[in-house]
Amino acid sequence: MPDLLLELRSEEIPARMQRKAAGDLRKMVTDGLVDAGLTYEAAREYWTPRRLTLDLRGVTARSRDVHEEIKGPSTTAPEQAVQGFLRKAGLFDISQAHIHNDPKKGDFYVAHLSRPGRSAEEIIAELIPAIIRSFPWPKSMRWGKASAKPGALRWVRPLQSIVCTFGPETEEPVVVDFEVDGIRSGNITYGHRFHAPEDIVVRRFDDYVSKLEAAKVILDAERRKEIIRADAVNLAFANGLEMVEDEGLLEEVSGLVEWPVVLMGTFEKEFLAIPAEVIRLTIRANQKCFVTRPGDAAGDEAKLSNHFLLTSNIDAKDGGVEIARGNGKVVRARLSDALYFWQTDQHDLPDLDTLQESAARFDLDLSKPLDQRMARLDRLGVTFHAKIGTQGERVARIAALAEELALLVGADPKLARRAAVLAKADLQTEVVGEFPELQGAMGRKYALLQGENESVAAALEDHYKPQGPSDHIPSDTVAIAVALADKLDTLVGFWAIDEKPTGSKDPYALRRAALGVIRTLLESDLRIPIIEVAYRQRNRWVDQLLEHDAGSGAGDRLSSSDHTDDGRSVARDLLSFFHDRLKVYLRDQGARHDLIDAVITPQSDDLLAIVRRVEALGAFLDSEDGKNLLAGTKRAANILAAEEKKGTRVADAVDASLLKQDAEKKLAAAVNQAEKDAGQAIQNEDFSGAMRALSVLREPVDSFFEAVLVNDPDENVRANRLALLSRIRAATGQVADFSKIAG
Repeated sequence: MPDLLLELRSEEIPARMQRKAAGDLRKMVTDGLVDAGLTYEAAREYWTPRRLTLDLRGVTARSRDVHEEIKGPSTTAPEQAVQGFLRKAGLFDISQAHIHNDPKKGDFYVAHLSRPGRSAEEIIAELIPAIIRSFPWPKSMRWGKASAKPGALRWVRPLQSIVCTFGPETEEPVVVDFEVDGIRSGNITYGHRFHAPEDIVVRRFDDYVSKLEAAKVILDAERRKEIIRADAVNLAFANGLEMVEDEGLLEEVSGLVEWPVVLMGTFEKEFLAIPAEVIRLTIRANQKCFVTRPGDAAGDEAKLSNHFLLTSNIDAKDGGVEIARGNGKVVRARLSDALYFWQTDQHDLPDLDTLQESAARFDLDLSKPLDQRMARLDRLGVTFHAKIGTQGERVARIAALAEELALLVGADPKLARRAAVLAKADLQTEVVGEFPELQGAMGRKYALLQGENESVAAALEDHYKPQGPSDHIPSDTVAIAVALADKLDTLVGFWAIDEKPTGSKDPYALRRAALGVIRTLLESDLRIPIIEVAYRQRNRWVDQLLEHDAGSGAGDRLSSSDHTDDGRSVARDLLSFFHDRLKVYLRDQGARHDLIDAVITPQSDDLLAIVRRVEALGAFLDSEDGKNLLAGTKRAANILAAEEKKGTRVADAVDASLLKQDAEKKLAAAVNQAEKDAGQAIQNEDFSGAMRALSVLREPVDSFFEAVLVNDPDENVRANRLALLSRIRAATGQVADFSKIAG
C-alpha cells in the first residue's frame, strides 16, 4: 500500500498555532481522501516553527468504481419536475434515463450512474491545493506581487515550498505534481536556516526525518520538548540548582526552535528581592526562559536563584556564551523595571490628598499603601460594567454581602468586610498593571507587608478561586465568605441587567462563577439561602443606581421593570441557573440524571441538601426495598394520574371507616407512620433516615396492590382508595418525586 509524505514549509509559524494547525492539516487531508473514496491505515502530523508535515500510511492506490441509482419522478410528471431530475442526475436528456415500474405507483424514471475510480495521485493533486487555499489559520497574510490579484493565496506567513511524494515502500515514490500560486510541489526541502540551508532531496517519510535531523531539524515536537526538559534539568543540576517546571512554557519554547540548545544565564542577586512570581513572569513573558531555585530549596515556591535557563535555536561556536550574555542583558533590564514596580507599590501615592472621601466611604487607613490603592480605585470611578456600575460600587456591595455570609460560614464578619474592601485594591498596583495574571497574589503580598490579618491576606488571593474544575476552593473561612460574595454579586448583577449566558456564549464566565459557588458550598459543607441572598444583593444594586443617578443628575438607568420588580424574579431565575449548573456538576460526578430531577424543585435553594438527598436516594434505590418501593409508588402514581385525568373524584382525606380490607388498613397505618417519621428525619436533615422510614411502605404497598381493587364499584370507596394512593405519593414526595425516576 502506498504512503503519502506532505510537507508545507513556510517562513514562520507562530508557536501558539502549530499544534492545532498540524491537527487541522491531518483532518482536512484524511477527510478529503475518504470523501473521494480512498482509505488509509494510519496518519500522524508533525510540526516545527517552519513546517507542517503529514505522514500518511497505507493509502489505497485507487478509489473504487461507483454505481448508483437516482430515482426520479413519474413518467407522467410535469416537465418542470423532469428537468429538475435531469439536473440532479447530471443527464442531458430524459432518453438517458431508464423507466422502472412500481405496481402501486406506476412507471417512473431512474438514472443509472457509473463513475470510474480515480488514481490516488489524481485525487491528491486536486485535494491538497484546495486545502492550502482554504486552510483555517486564525490570522493569515498575502505577500509578493501575486497578493494584488483577486483570490491570492493567504498563509500564516509566506509559504516557501511544498513536498508531496507518494508510493509504496518497495518502489521509488513519485512526486504528486500540482501548483499553488506559483509554488510547485516537489521532493526538495530545506534544513536549519543557519546550520544547513542547502536543499535536501527526500523520498519518503523515514529518510525525510533522518535527513532533516542531519540538517539540524528535529521534526517531532514531543521529542524537542523532552530534549529541552532533560537538558535544562541536567544543566541546572550540574550547577547545584533545580529547574522550576513550566509545562506551558515548555510547549511554547519547543515551538520556537528546530534544534534546541539549552544554555544558562544569570542576573544580579539584588533582583531576588522581587517576589518569585514577578521574577518568573518577567523572565517568562519577555525572554521565554525557565527560572531555577537553589538545590536545597526544592519545592519552595518563594525561593529562586539568580540563574535562568534559555533555549537557543543555534549550536553556537562559542558554546552559547554570547547568546546567554545577551539574554542576561535583556532580563536585567526587565527585572529592573519589575523592581521599580515592586518598590513603587509600597510607597505613598502622589495624589493622596484627593482620596479622603473614598477613604471615609470604605473606612480605609491612608497610611497603608494597599488602602491608598483601594481609595484610588474608587475615586477614579473605574468601570466594572457600564450597566452594573464601578469597581468601587461593586466592592461596597461585596463587602456588605461578605459580612452577612461570614455569619453563615463561620468567619469573623469584621475580617470578611476588611478583606472584601481590599480584595480589588491590587488592580491599582504597578505590578498587576504589568502582569494582570498576578492580581490576588500580589494583593496577598502587599496585605502581609502592611500587617493585615493572615486570613484577610489569604482572602485577597483566594477569593478568585476556584477558577476552573481543577483549581482548589478557598480553605480559610474569611476567604470563603469573600469568594462567595464576589461570585454571587457578579451573577446577580448580570442577571439584573439580563446579560445571561446563551448557548455556547458566556463572555463574562458566569457558568464558571456559578460552578465556583457550587463547589465551594458542597466541598465545604456549607449552605446559604440563594434566593434571599440574590434578592438582597439585587436591591443593593438598585439602591446604588438610584443614589448615583440622584447625586449626578444623570438620567435614570433603571428600566421600568427594575422599579416595579422587587428582585424576587431575578433571584428565582438565578436559582434556576444554579440548578442547571448543579445538574451538570453532579452528572460529571457520576450521579444519575433522573435522581437529580426527582429531588430538585423550583424552590430548592439549599444546594447541599439537594446533593445529600441525591446521595441518600441513590443508595436507597440500590437496595431491594428501594427497588420494590419505587415500583409500587410509581404504580400508585400512574393509577392516580390516570384517574385524575379522567376527572374521577379523589377524596380530600382518607376516611378510616371506608377502609374495608386488612391490606388497605395496614397500608393506611404504614403511610401515617412513614409520613411522620420521614418528615421528622428530613427536618433533622437525616435523608438516609428518611429513606429508611419510607422503606417500611414496601410490604404494605405490595400487599395492597395484590389484594385490593382500587376502582371499587362503590364511588365513595373508590375515592377513598385513590386518596390513600395520594397519601403514598405525598409521603414519598417529601424526599423525591418518584415519578421522575427511571425503572
